[in-house]
Amino acid sequence: MQTLLRRLNSWLFALLVLLGGLAIGYLTSRHDRVADWTYRSRASMSPETRAVLAKLDGPVDIVSYANPQGDLRQTIAAFLQTYIRAKPDIHLSFVDPQKDPAAMRNLGITVDGELILHYRQREQRLDALNERSLTNALERLVRGSDRIVAFVTGDGERRADGVANADLGTFVSQLEQSGMRAVPLNFSQTATVPEQTDLVVLASPQASLSSAATKALLDYLGNGGNLLWLTDPGNLDPSLQPLADALDIRVLPGELIDPSSSAALGLKDPRMIPLGDYPPSAITRGFTLTTLFPEVAPLAEARKGEWQLTPFLRSSPQATMQSVGDTQTNALKGPLDFGFTLSRLSPSPTKSEQRVVVIGNGDFLSNSYLGNGGNRALGERIFDWLLGDDELINLPSRSAPDRVLTVSQSELSLLSFAFILAIPALLLLIGGFITWRRRRA
Repeated sequence: MQTLLRRLNSWLFALLVLLGGLAIGYLTSRHDRVADWTYRSRASMSPETRAVLAKLDGPVDIVSYANPQGDLRQTIAAFLQTYIRAKPDIHLSFVDPQKDPAAMRNLGITVDGELILHYRQREQRLDALNERSLTNALERLVRGSDRIVAFVTGDGERRADGVANADLGTFVSQLEQSGMRAVPLNFSQTATVPEQTDLVVLASPQASLSSAATKALLDYLGNGGNLLWLTDPGNLDPSLQPLADALDIRVLPGELIDPSSSAALGLKDPRMIPLGDYPPSAITRGFTLTTLFPEVAPLAEARKGEWQLTPFLRSSPQATMQSVGDTQTNALKGPLDFGFTLSRLSPSPTKSEQRVVVIGNGDFLSNSYLGNGGNRALGERIFDWLLGDDELINLPSRSAPDRVLTVSQSELSLLSFAFILAIPALLLLIGGFITWRRRRA
């Protein structure tokens, strides 16, 4: 009887194991659970991608022109499965490009597996299969058509395509990936700002603007154009005074110093102004990253006018203003503003609101300082607000996890000794001890 019960228990246990395996297989075929234990979940969809998907409030159709032979279709479907889980109304379909080569030529399909994304009669093409490229394409779908950003050139301004330390090439190249197109604007070659321009950037001119350039900028403002003006410390050039007057802004004749805040972050130059707190504004709402501004010109409101002026960059109370090139500070104490947003009802019948940003520093977006803290993220917010893309302002900032391991020569020697000698010797000792124990037994 006991033998029968023992056998029955064994068969029952085997049956329960089989039923458990079948149940697990059934559940996993219909429900998936993915856990990412990597640092900062780098193997999962980034918060930025999830935020972009949340902005797409309608279905997205993705058509892949991939050859059915091989594993390319399976690779594309597996890659997009994460997106489909996050946004179920993403629809993926495949087209065999070999069935109609003439149609493929008309569509401009040149890469096997090329994707075309459709959303609200907008279209984006993608020939690289990675999260960054796909997220940029989705962000361009949210934004709509490419935005034309004209950078004033010809008077020593920071170059939008430059690689010098003071230029803006790195930042602008990243903007262009998300649906902005940078073009030069030289007033020696044109008398007006082109009508299709969405934003004009005046980035720290080193020479006086011509009277024609000043008039063109004032006419552009008068017609409802949006402007980003980056200025630097020093006496304001007389050619720019009409622009400041039109914006009801004063550029104070000095620069900010903040020894206490700079020292707290280990900065030796008191002209480096770090910010971690920001006045409430449309640009800085929810923004908590630390930014760094070298050599800042303080700004002030000249008078009350038709512009709605809001400060969004402000120094600490410990900051003071000193004359450029002088070591003595003036009586003007902090907190001092050095960044303003300006808005008013647009004179243009095609826009409801005109927007301007004036900042007393042009270096924070330069190639040298772009990587400091949240400088790039703040710059993206500024451009999104100026271009009217308010729904993109609160997207999480793009950030790559630190994949670089810095090892000194002594640490490298220690690691080499450990892996080449110490660990193999330890394994030999353990093996010898186990062999000795077995022989004794």
